[in-house]
Amino acid sequence: MTGLNQTKVISRVLQWISSVGLILLAIILIIFLVKETIILANLLFTVSDPVSIYLLVDGLIIYFLYFEFIALIIKYFQSNYHFPLQYFIYIAITAVIRLIVVEHKNPQLLIVYSGTILLLVIALYISSAERLKPN
Repeated sequence: MTGLNQTKVISRVLQWISSVGLILLAIILIIFLVKETIILANLLFTVSDPVSIYLLVDGLIIYFLYFEFIALIIKYFQSNYHFPLQYFIYIAITAVIRLIVVEHKNPQLLIVYSGTILLLVIALYISSAERLKPN
């Protein structure tokens, strides 16, 4: 086998392994999504005290994170085995919003988290500029 053929074989094998791993990860995320749906349904129909409402909002944000990760895996396969940067930024923004909801007691941290969201939105704007898009 020549060096070029070995490289192609190794590349295909590694691509296949990573694809199988991502499919397994998607299945696990879907299982967690179903589990989170059951938890949210239970919280929705329990007594509406402030703690259960707080847990419901936290659970909804986690639910969106699962959706975003599944969408990222779908986009990976649709875009010819490439992870778009914008999806990672969307996930990061949602995760920081969850931190604000969960850790809202320290005002200094809220300012840091808000600045983080601003930086991520700026990064999203820069990454979706027309000059960066492939032809």
